[in-house]
Amino acid sequence: MIIQKSNGSPLPAENTPHQVFRMVAKTMFGLEELLADELRECGAKDIELLVRAVSFTGDMKVLYRANYTCRTALAILKPFAEFEAADDQELYDNVYRIKWEKILDVDATFMIDSTTSGDVFTHSYYAALKTKDAIVDRFRRMFNHRPSIDTENADFKLNLHIEGTHVTLLLNSSGESLHKRGYRQAVGVAPINEVLAAGMIKLSGWKCDCNFFDPMCGSGTLLIEAAMMANNIPAQYYRQERFAFKRWSDFNIAEWKNVKETEDRKIGSTDFDYEIWGNDIDLDVLRQAEMNLKYAKLHKDVLLYHGSFEDQDPPEGKTIIVTNPPYGERIKVSDLNDLYTRLGDTFKNRYGENCQVWLITSDFEAMKHIGLHPSKKIQLFNGSLDCRLLKFELYSGSKKNKVADQ
Repeated sequence: MIIQKSNGSPLPAENTPHQVFRMVAKTMFGLEELLADELRECGAKDIELLVRAVSFTGDMKVLYRANYTCRTALAILKPFAEFEAADDQELYDNVYRIKWEKILDVDATFMIDSTTSGDVFTHSYYAALKTKDAIVDRFRRMFNHRPSIDTENADFKLNLHIEGTHVTLLLNSSGESLHKRGYRQAVGVAPINEVLAAGMIKLSGWKCDCNFFDPMCGSGTLLIEAAMMANNIPAQYYRQERFAFKRWSDFNIAEWKNVKETEDRKIGSTDFDYEIWGNDIDLDVLRQAEMNLKYAKLHKDVLLYHGSFEDQDPPEGKTIIVTNPPYGERIKVSDLNDLYTRLGDTFKNRYGENCQVWLITSDFEAMKHIGLHPSKKIQLFNGSLDCRLLKFELYSGSKKNKVADQ
């Protein structure tokens, strides 16, 4: 990724379309293995699991495909410079030496996301500030003009990662976070992150080989992610091609069109012959789900029902149930324990052995009131909330009788 001059100053390498280089894909905690599997399908090699990230190698085609298809990725980053810095001045000097004029346009906007660990650089904001100063000072010296900072919608997003004295600079090829799929036209009070929703569905083991049901579907994120999987619709199909890599000097439009057209030809190629359906007691939020589904042209693939989950008829045939009930954090429920008790009673009394339930929550006290023993607990985070994705096996009659019959 970096060519070292004899004096040790770092220079970003130029990449030909099929040159292999290392990349880092960011994700959410607990979804790293899922993302690694998706990257393998994109042709990635040398895959290494990190915390909330996956490191891998590939060429520009892999970078384009990972951006377009990976459902559990938040961003695809391309490292372009690494060096050691023992203090602020050394950080500034090394950043200043980089030929930024080959990376950024002088009239472009940029921003810096920074993370630091160790005893040398203890404030990530200050490290980002020194990096910014070095970049703009180089442009001022060379052009008497400089790129501007834009923290909301920058043309170029840079990632600064410092561990001890080791500094890595990465270029964000995605632009805005890949969880912003582009299909949301209406948003409920507490919508689940699209990447987390896709991760929950994948963790449930749903292979588009049975029905899918969300009894508390809100504005429909889980339903839309499931319908996209069932129809082989790429994760960023609705994003309108807003990718940062399209602004790069080495952007290969022919390679990108080939990747996109190849993936788009797969849409509708699956033989999905099951139902995807959702239910919610709030009619207004259900209308938001309908609006989102219509925008995504998936309204004919998903059934929506209005009413209490307790009154909903049990699914017919094998069904995976994945849901995101209120936690009491952003959606206030008068008695959360009672809600979870009613959820558990409904699952036990109305749903049979053809159903498997996956439920995410951050309220560990209310979780106990479901009255079912989870066969699996997976730690995930919904924003800053420490959550558990719980798996419940359902049986016709008691579990004791079920085991005795085997």
